[in-house]
Amino acid sequence: MTTAADPVRTTRELTVRTDDGADLAVTVLAPLAGTAPAADVVLVHGWAHSRRAWGTVADRLIRAGHRVVLYDLRGHGASTLGRTPVAPERLAADLAAVLGETQAREAVVVGHSGGGFTALTYAAAHPEAARLRGLVLLGTAAHGQDTPDSEVKMMGSGFFSWALSRPALGRKLLAANTMGKRADRWARELNRQLFAATPPRIRADYFRCTRGWDVRAALASVRVPAVVLHGDQDKVIDVALAETLADVLPAARFEVVPDTGHMLPLERPLLAVSAVAELTARGR
Repeated sequence: MTTAADPVRTTRELTVRTDDGADLAVTVLAPLAGTAPAADVVLVHGWAHSRRAWGTVADRLIRAGHRVVLYDLRGHGASTLGRTPVAPERLAADLAAVLGETQAREAVVVGHSGGGFTALTYAAAHPEAARLRGLVLLGTAAHGQDTPDSEVKMMGSGFFSWALSRPALGRKLLAANTMGKRADRWARELNRQLFAATPPRIRADYFRCTRGWDVRAALASVRVPAVVLHGDQDKVIDVALAETLADVLPAARFEVVPDTGHMLPLERPLLAVSAVAELTARGR
């Protein structure tokens, strides 16, 4: 028996085949029965994460009446890699394929970190895209992502993978570099699991792929409203880069989130939900 405290969730799993042969694993969550219809929301995770990072965010969104689309970036989770080298433009084309296959229109796209790079590259290439209603950008930037060789090498190293496989060590290692001091144990452990589950080659290729990437000039034509949120303890992307991103987007609101690191979907998931509600209320 289903009660008001035990709502029915309708889930559809599908595979989106890209033009270069990658199979993208996609989940579509229908809004809970009885909720007022709201805008579609597409969630794009960051490097070395997967759809699992959005659990709390997705749950709150469907309870608010949104249809939610979430997918694993190529090479992550259950998605395959395809024939084309990883690049922001390739990932933007993947996002376009997911939007089209799921018939997401007037969607709010939420991108975290590298997922933000993906969303911004898509928006820069389609400034008047009818499929965009707004952008929620978490811990991300529009330029300045020239990852040093030492960090790329670490991401692909066997030692780093071994450290991630040790729960206590992996949590400590990642928390020191990617999360705020107040992140709870659950968030730290999920972050470790996601990094550990991502193949070393994929981690290295993704962290390497944004060298020289810069969409600031193109974003000046993107008129959809945006919310840019950035943790004040983010050690991965400097807050000044996020502020520059908000400055170049014509209709963006910028907020620094106190006591928070880089992993906003895990550390402060309800802020992402609130940002979606803000953009939905604002309209186009």
